Amino acid sequence: MAFSGSDAGGFNWEGFESGAPSQRPPKKEKKPRKAVKSPMARVMINLAVTAAVGFIYFYINLPAINLQAPEFYSFALLVCVVYCGCAVVTSGFQGEGIKGYFKFLRKQCLIPLVVALALFVTTIVGSLVGSVIFRAKDYAGLLPIETGDFAAEVDEISYDQIPMLDRQSAERLGDRKLGELSDMVSQFEVVDDYTQINYRGRPVRIATLMYMDLIKWFTNRGDGLPAYLLIDMVTQNVELVRLEEGIKYTVAEHFSRNLYRHLRFHYPTYMFSQPVMEVDEEGVPYWICPRLTKTIGLFGGTDVAGGVLVNAITGECQYYEQVPDWVDNLYPADLIVQQYDYYGMYHNGFFNSLFGQKDVTITTDDYNYIAMGDDVWVYTGVTSTGGDQSNIGFILTNQRTKESHFYSCAGATEHSAMASAQGELQHLGYLATFPLLLNVGGQPTYFMAMKDAAQLVKKYAMVNVQQYQVVATGDTVAECEQNYLAMLSQNGIVDGSAGLSGTETVEGTIAEIRSAVLDGNSFYFIRLNGSELFYSISAIEEPLAVILNAGDRVAITFQPGGESILTSVAVEKQ
Repeated sequence: MAFSGSDAGGFNWEGFESGAPSQRPPKKEKKPRKAVKSPMARVMINLAVTAAVGFIYFYINLPAINLQAPEFYSFALLVCVVYCGCAVVTSGFQGEGIKGYFKFLRKQCLIPLVVALALFVTTIVGSLVGSVIFRAKDYAGLLPIETGDFAAEVDEISYDQIPMLDRQSAERLGDRKLGELSDMVSQFEVVDDYTQINYRGRPVRIATLMYMDLIKWFTNRGDGLPAYLLIDMVTQNVELVRLEEGIKYTVAEHFSRNLYRHLRFHYPTYMFSQPVMEVDEEGVPYWICPRLTKTIGLFGGTDVAGGVLVNAITGECQYYEQVPDWVDNLYPADLIVQQYDYYGMYHNGFFNSLFGQKDVTITTDDYNYIAMGDDVWVYTGVTSTGGDQSNIGFILTNQRTKESHFYSCAGATEHSAMASAQGELQHLGYLATFPLLLNVGGQPTYFMAMKDAAQLVKKYAMVNVQQYQVVATGDTVAECEQNYLAMLSQNGIVDGSAGLSGTETVEGTIAEIRSAVLDGNSFYFIRLNGSELFYSISAIEEPLAVILNAGDRVAITFQPGGESILTSVAVEKQ
């Protein structure tokens, strides 16, 4: 039986049986891409699209137009790629394969290719020229360090200058304060910056507000942010400072009022560190924006070259090579620590840091701040690279001037001191805050607040840096220091004549004595003849107060600074 082509479902069996090639449909020819006829028009279209994409990228990512800024190279490469892509489209490219594209790009996009190649070469050469392998001494010299005498150069701090709060506690107080204000709690929240500054001779943390969401920004942006927070780190008082004219420029703003964008469009070539908020002596809020520069090669040796001050209300900007004296935070703490680590690692050369490691040191895991005079100083411990849990000393650096001092003092690291203080109160389960470094009785001393599980400060602790088994605690700072000085005397570290810091003594005859129970503790209030002031003393700190009577002659050691009632730390009957 013979099959026809139709019987076989359309197959050509005759051709198959005879070995003739089968018939395939012809390939469709590619339609040529239409090119923009005018060369000038092509160039203009390419430039317009490239400029649009570049502006959008610049507006969002805000790269500095600076060869020392790594983000500039990503931006420039993107611009080159976009131009070349546009040229492919507008020129009606018909080539095939990699060679075809390369020939086309060489002909149509020579300038972008040359620019991209030049940037690539610049990156390689700039990195090599600034490499720490070849420039170890330059890296070691970034932070000029003087050797000092701690007891002679660092004054004993008075009670009204010792910060009792760490950052975490300040944040809790700030959030709680804002939650108490019915007109703000539903509209604003606190920005997580809490910068430590000296304000009118007091150590405080300052924090600005932000809108809770974009809708609230649209409805409130005309008036600006109505206030900022000041948290006194000594008294733990939180003040909401209301402004006549609101803050309009912050790091959390949108569009042109965003601080980063505001800075970039005013200073397109500057590189900036993280801005921090401060207030001048009149309470006007400013953003302090440190200007960064690279001092070693093209990308190495990051340092600060002055700063831009931005009025947070008006947006007015001013660059200063030397910032005003009221500014506290110009040199970031992380940069100071990094620069000391360069010194500790490389002051004897790069290869010594890897092999011999003679006199190689690094900073400890964290840092804290000390208020001295009108400035804020960063301190951190210095230890060897062996990780032996001991310090060989510590450094203090002024955050406004970068003046740095190294104090040789072998002793415990900060975390070892924290563990020692927690061990003293292990039955209570309190945790220590990262310590402050104080001069107490001429001795370098770690001071810590001891907090419970609810992050409330319950006690205070002092640990001697050189002999960290000397640990004293107290319910108040005065009691803690009194116990600490007694322990120093008992251990022969001081001669026993050191007095309590920041106190004065008055003598007289008791004219009146009253008592009250506050927070479960008995307090006595003593007034001397010829005075309207009362001196308060806790019976726990001074049991002698219980048996005092009117007519007794006493010597009272107290903390100055109060109004009608002064806090006493000791009473002696004469």
